[in-house]
Amino acid sequence: MAQTTLTRSTRARETTVAMKILMAVTGVIFVLFVLMHMYGNLKMFAGPEAYNGYAEHLREFGEPILPREGLLWILRVALFTSVVVHGYSAFSLWNRARKARGTPYVNKHPIATSYAVRTMRWGGVIILAFVVFHLLHFTTLHIEIGGDYQALSPYERMIVSFEFWWLWLAYLVVMVTLAFHVRHGVWSSLATFGANKKRRERAINLVAILAALLLVVGFMLPPTAILLDFIN
Repeated sequence: MAQTTLTRSTRARETTVAMKILMAVTGVIFVLFVLMHMYGNLKMFAGPEAYNGYAEHLREFGEPILPREGLLWILRVALFTSVVVHGYSAFSLWNRARKARGTPYVNKHPIATSYAVRTMRWGGVIILAFVVFHLLHFTTLHIEIGGDYQALSPYERMIVSFEFWWLWLAYLVVMVTLAFHVRHGVWSSLATFGANKKRRERAINLVAILAALLLVVGFMLPPTAILLDFIN
């Protein structure tokens, strides 16, 4: 009986570690995709020719081995899969912790003092909803804001979209949410792989904060420039 209990306990620990590794890996995939996307968006400052040319290059990449937009759809599927797997792993870990405590997940005095830690779950839900909206908005063009997207270039779609202040504000909320998520995610990933030793704690914390700030500033620069009519 003791052996069976020990085996179950060992399996539970191994599964928990595997889930944490899965969360770390899918989180890294998501952040890399976001950074690449941010790089592309910053080409808005180089003008329509540069931005549209970059967008067309991504569509044509890999032809004729890949169909047109083949690479983009591979990346999109990988992104969406990573987000779903990341969310499932997070929910599974939370559920395991709740059951291990044997009491409902109610804590009026959270141990973690970091706001990022306390908002990870709801932040994840917001980010998942945003990914779906973003794909429907700029990829499949099912959501059109400000014009007929089929008749517009990628550059023009960005312009007509972010002339609306409420869309700019929605993106700002999502980017700040993502920043908190990434801030804690970078720390957790390094902890999972055993990199956050005490002597490196300050440096790792700085890296996590800088990564979060980079995403907010990098992503919000083009929409802000459009809203303020610096890009038109």
